[in-house]
Amino acid sequence: MIKFFRKIRQNLLLENKTGKYFKYAIGEIVLVVIGILIALSINNWNESRKQSISENEFITNIKKDLKKDKDYINLIISFIEPRMQAYEELNSDLPNLYDNDKNSLDLLFQNYFISQRTFYPILGSYQSALSGNQINTFTRKKLIQDITKIYNSTYDRLIDNGHILDERWFYLSKKYAYERRTGHFREMKFEQLSEFLDDLYYHYQQMEWYLKQLKSTIVEIDEIIAGN
Repeated sequence: MIKFFRKIRQNLLLENKTGKYFKYAIGEIVLVVIGILIALSINNWNESRKQSISENEFITNIKKDLKKDKDYINLIISFIEPRMQAYEELNSDLPNLYDNDKNSLDLLFQNYFISQRTFYPILGSYQSALSGNQINTFTRKKLIQDITKIYNSTYDRLIDNGHILDERWFYLSKKYAYERRTGHFREMKFEQLSEFLDDLYYHYQQMEWYLKQLKSTIVEIDEIIAGN
């Protein structure tokens, strides 16, 4: 194609048609510019398409991770709620149960001292987009803001409060290792029973706060999963 245009220019010069030559040269420049603009447009379109694919993949993967996080949160809640109910029954009727119904007391204790779990999120998809700086190029700003908030704020609070809950759980587990090991209440005086309830109370208070956070996190997750 270049040889063809060059031959035309040469013929025009040989025929001494300078005016036509300049007009032709200008036209050729215009065609080159148009070609460059078309190439740039195609390149920009291709880059936009790649970015759109990348963004869609990121959001799809994040939603999959959040669904797994939600399942795990619900599992944790299924451990917490019976424990809180057990505490409330112990708090309201411990002396009577201790004197008259040791079997029910042991069962409540076992329900309270079931295995504890705290929340840790799946971070792979989010951290990958963050480390590659992709997340700053995505166009669905409101959805990306919600995703950033849950990973950088909501999850951080959950993890911090989970650590506090774990520390209080470790204290209880160590102090009442006999009851946990045997499944039965040791002989206690009234003052010891009161101390036992006090110990449970501090753990219960943290657990109650943690439960509220877990449930509000589920609301955030559902909003992100439903978002476009």
